[in-house]
Amino acid sequence: MMLRSLLALSVLGLCSLEADATKAKRPNIVFILADDLGATDLSNEGSKFYESPHIDRISRMGMKFTRGYATCQVCSPSRASILTGKYPVNHGITTWIGDASGEDWRKRKRHDSHLPPDYEWNLRASEHTLAGYKTFFAGKWHLGSKGSWPNDHGFDINKGGWDVGGPRGGFFAPWQNPNLESGPDGESLPIRLGQETADFIQNHKDQPFLAYLSFYAVHAPIQTTPTLWKKYQEKAVSAGLARERFINDRRLPVRQVQDCPVYAGLIEQMDDAVGIVLKKLDDLGLTDNTIICFTSDNGGVSSGDNFSTSCLPFRGGKGRQWEGGIREPFYLYAPGVTKANSTTDIPANGIDWYPTLLELAGVPSPKQQQVDGVSLVPVLNGGTISERPLYWHYPHYGNQGGEPSSILMEDEWKLIYYHEDGRHELYNIDKDVGEQKDLYAKQSKRANAMRGRLHKWLKSVPAEFPAKDPQYDPAKRAAYLKNINTDRKARLEKQHAYYVAPNYKPNKDWWGSVTKD
Repeated sequence: MMLRSLLALSVLGLCSLEADATKAKRPNIVFILADDLGATDLSNEGSKFYESPHIDRISRMGMKFTRGYATCQVCSPSRASILTGKYPVNHGITTWIGDASGEDWRKRKRHDSHLPPDYEWNLRASEHTLAGYKTFFAGKWHLGSKGSWPNDHGFDINKGGWDVGGPRGGFFAPWQNPNLESGPDGESLPIRLGQETADFIQNHKDQPFLAYLSFYAVHAPIQTTPTLWKKYQEKAVSAGLARERFINDRRLPVRQVQDCPVYAGLIEQMDDAVGIVLKKLDDLGLTDNTIICFTSDNGGVSSGDNFSTSCLPFRGGKGRQWEGGIREPFYLYAPGVTKANSTTDIPANGIDWYPTLLELAGVPSPKQQQVDGVSLVPVLNGGTISERPLYWHYPHYGNQGGEPSSILMEDEWKLIYYHEDGRHELYNIDKDVGEQKDLYAKQSKRANAMRGRLHKWLKSVPAEFPAKDPQYDPAKRAAYLKNINTDRKARLEKQHAYYVAPNYKPNKDWWGSVTKD
């Protein structure tokens, strides 16, 4: 086998096996990654508003990890971790690529007290993986500019992966993507990506393959069709609209109710695309020899951006340090390994996909590749793994109100360290999943021990930290926060009422839009 700097994981590192006709056929792999999908944004996760029958099927086929986590509260770091098996501090992409850092942060005019550190803007070519499977990538990449696209990291075929994190031109053709020819006007981007994936499977059904379907959905700008908007608008109205929809939580308003009809329609379109892929596997008789994975890259957008969903009972959402920012759907079907409808509360993390898929594919981890994750195969077999700490380090400011912070999680205990003022919070997420009761003072012995372990890890990595801004003006910061926590909240309530009104007209406002069927 030839070592390649494919994407540092490239294809999950896993995707690189040599086909050997004398051995049992290697399992195919279909990895499905949603963008900005929250942990409770699926009907099998408890949503009474969104509908996701095809994704729900994946959760039933194999094992659902009820404590599945992304490695970061924003996208690019988590995506690189899936591909490399590394924490963001170790692959160097610690925020979404394109985010401002250093003195450039002042241009955001948020008047924050610190300046975020710089970070890697491309997935490093030095990251190693194996090559051998026929590999396919469709959708969002956001791990570097030209020269660091999927084809530069080991994928044989790339349909739509390039620099940006959002769907330029929107979710309906004509879109603006140099690596995905635009379809006829009105073509759905999620459906197109699902069909491209199904076509790849059809064309390579006789050899081991890895298909990596990385949706742009449900990232902003959220869009759907009039038919789906009407379906969910009626559902929202029947559920009742006379209630508070947004509350202020520290730095921004946060959505508390799942009833945005445009967002719900976009979820259904993504789910339909997943259905296209699953049907193709069924029709070709490949389901029983295909590992199928599903997850998301960070929490749902309950604040900032589109304010489009609620992550309750988890606090916060995308960009934030609480469970709503990092908890994810985390499903894995491995034929002959997983039992249908099985669940586990053993914590799993984005760094674990790499070693898990390598083991399922029968490939040793490359010696050149540092791997922070562990294989979850023992768990898939009904067993367990050794208890371990999990770490997060996000020395940046989230567009959704997140604060520069680091996290240590040990079983049910979660310690958060805030870089701006050095404070800590401690939560028992088994008893307080909404992170409302800070136990740092009451559990001082445990808190001090965890604090020591977290800071020791940060020093050993080593981590980059935000720096105090010598131009910081507390008065300007206070005025900024007052504005976004009062004026914006009122505007959001008014805009939502308009959005679900029976006489709503298709538009191109900042929140989203309805396009033609």
